[in-house]
Order: sequence, then structure tokens, then C-alpha cells
Amino acid sequence: MAKLTQKHRDRISEVCILLRKAERPVRVLRSVAWPSATAEVFFKNGGRELPIVSYPPIDAAPVIEAMEKARRLADGSSPIHTWLQRVSRVIETGARMISATGTADFYKYSVELYKSPSEPMLDQVTLPLALAQQLDETLSAFNHNTLNRRLGFGANETTMSAEQLGNRMRPILTRFFGDVSPKIDIEDNLSANALAGSQYIRLRRGAVFSERDLQQLVQHEAFVHVGTSLNGRAQEKIPIIGSGHPGTTRTQEGLAVFSEMISGAMDPARMRRLADRVIAIQKSIDGADFLDLYKYFVEQGNDPRQAFESARRVVRGGLTTGGAPFTKDVVYLEGLLSVHNFLRATVQFGRIDCLHLLFCGKLDIEDLPAIMMLVENGMCSFPKFLPPWAADSAFLISYLAYSSFLNRVNLEIVRNHYTDLLSQVPVIDSGRLP
Repeated sequence: MAKLTQKHRDRISEVCILLRKAERPVRVLRSVAWPSATAEVFFKNGGRELPIVSYPPIDAAPVIEAMEKARRLADGSSPIHTWLQRVSRVIETGARMISATGTADFYKYSVELYKSPSEPMLDQVTLPLALAQQLDETLSAFNHNTLNRRLGFGANETTMSAEQLGNRMRPILTRFFGDVSPKIDIEDNLSANALAGSQYIRLRRGAVFSERDLQQLVQHEAFVHVGTSLNGRAQEKIPIIGSGHPGTTRTQEGLAVFSEMISGAMDPARMRRLADRVIAIQKSIDGADFLDLYKYFVEQGNDPRQAFESARRVVRGGLTTGGAPFTKDVVYLEGLLSVHNFLRATVQFGRIDCLHLLFCGKLDIEDLPAIMMLVENGMCSFPKFLPPWAADSAFLISYLAYSSFLNRVNLEIVRNHYTDLLSQVPVIDSGRLP
């Protein structure tokens, strides 16, 4: 791998600093957030009226100008230059998107950044929508209440308040992060039950959490999102990877959901909720308004508050009247599949170094050639914080080596065999199982 001259290293750092500075005001989720009172007004009106939401005006011009300068400075053909050019375009598109909140153009930019449910994945065949529909169909067979009884949950399930959850989380995070452990705040006005940043995890006062919620928050928000933020902020020579932008969302959310899966924190309700959001995005693209989406989520078994929250996620920033959703939630399932396939490939290639470098900051899988070149030239270091499952290379390699073989199995033949086998016996009431 070619060595960079000091002049080239200085220029790369200059561009990374410029990108990081220009990216700061491009706060997508903050720009599309709804006031917490919106839900109260909706339910006060009986859930029959479209929410009325306005967004603060954003001037994208300064960001666009800075990104044009960044591209002039990053003029080259190496993987690093390709990465810097791509990041600059993503940040510019993100600025254009939040400047278009509340209009149909918001959706156009959203698709550029996060794709749509009907846009093929890496294999150019699989659609996020098809994956979501299959998951929804498969998981719908597992009635939530029946499954809870089988697992010993339901009426006897242990629940906790936001304060109790925070008390449970603090020692876990302190053991993992030490002196830089994120602060846990309990707040009255949060649109969701929990939100996370690099230095905090916020919980909504009055929300009720389960043991599995605790596991999911620790694995998803803390070990991945907080961890990659802290790892990225330690990369002083390339500060842009210390903060997430829309170009990193697919991989970051894919890692976070995979963390839930591989650690055993995932559950059918959570997985189906991710799938239903993708389906709802397509419904919005096809013209469904907020009320249609709210009814869809209620029909899927969500309580009214959760249905409102899921519908809000789909239309925030776009149009509540339909046709222009926020497509970010497409990336959770696509990201999960992308990350899982990438990890399987790295084990087949014997490249455990690539696996660990995924956590050195906020980055996309496609950024790795540039990151590895930067590591080789002393401009990027291996991450300090790795989720336990990623740090346990022995288990992960064993799992992924086995997993990588599964695509060779003809699932249709296997499924037909077991369909015939099980068709000969009655279905046992899950409530009778221990």
C-alpha cells in the first residue's frame, strides 16, 4: 500500500476538518423532530385528524459552498480521495434535504441518502421491501401474547420505570466505557422512549421498560452507537469519522441491529416492528397519509402510542398527506443484511482486521479501503471500544464460518421435507408448553 507524503497527510486532515465543521449543523433527526405535544393533540382529537407540523427553515448554502471547497481540496484518485469526495456529496445532500423539510423534495433527497424499499441491495436482486414482507409474514405466525406466555412473560413479565432502567444501565456502561461512560438522563419531553448520543442516553420519564429493552438499549445504543462515536472522536487526524452523517447510517444501524441479534437481545416484536416500518414507507410512497399509517400499525398489534410513534417516524420531515416519506428506516434491515454478509465474507477471506476496523468511528462498509490506507499511514488507529461479541473473535469466527456455508443449502428442498413431516402431527397449543 502506497505511503503518503507529509503534504498529502496534511491535506487529508485539512479536508476532514473542513468536512467535520460543515457537517455540524446538518443534524437530520433534530431537524425533522416533532414537538412532544403533537401526540397529545392527535389523541385529544380522537386520532382522526392529520398532525399539523412545521419545521424551522434551514439555509443549505453555507454547507454546499464548504463541500465544493472540500471536493477541490480532495482532488485525487486514491481510495482516500474517493471516500472524501463521497462524504462531501452525502453531507451536501443531507443539507439540501433538511432545507426541504415539509415539501416533496425532502423525499427526493431522502431516497438519494437512504434509498427506497424497492431499490435493490448489493446483489442487485434482493429488495428491502421483499425482506420486510417475508419477515412480517413469518413473524405474524407468532402471536405476541402466546409467545410471551411460552417464554414466561406477559402478566408476570418484570417491568421497570425509566429511573429503574437508568440505575440498571449505569454500572454496565461504567464497566465498559470507564471515565467516558455516557450520562443517562431522564427527561419529560422525548418523542421516543429512549434516545442516544455520544455523551448521553436519554430516557422518557413515565415510559415502561422490560428486561429485553435493557439488553437492546445496551447492545444497540451503547455498545455500538456510543462506542463508535467515542472511537471516532479519538481519531484526531481524521475528525470526520467522529460524527455520523447520512452516509454512515446504513452500516451503523446494521451493526447496531446485528449486535442485538448476535447477543440474543432481539425479539420477534422488535424485528417485526423494523419490517413493518419498511412496509409503511412503501405505503406512504404509494400515497398513504399519516392516518392510514397509524391504522396500519394499530392493525399490526401496536398499542396507540407505539402506532403513533411508528407512523411519525415514516412521515417526519416529509408530508403527512402521503407521497413523500422519510426513508431512513429502510436502512435497518438492509444494513443488517449488508453487515452480516460482510462479516461472513471477512471470515472466509481471513480478514479479522477488517471486522475490527468497522468500529473505529462512524463509517460505511464501503469506506474501509480508505480507512485501511489511513491506518497503514498512521492517520487512523484501531478502536478502543468493541462490543463484547466483536471482541470475542473465537466465538464470532466460529459462528460466521458456519453461517457462511448456509447459502449453499437448498432451503426449498429442506422446507418441503419438514412441511411434509410436520403436516402429519397436530399443532400443540403453545400455552401448554413449559
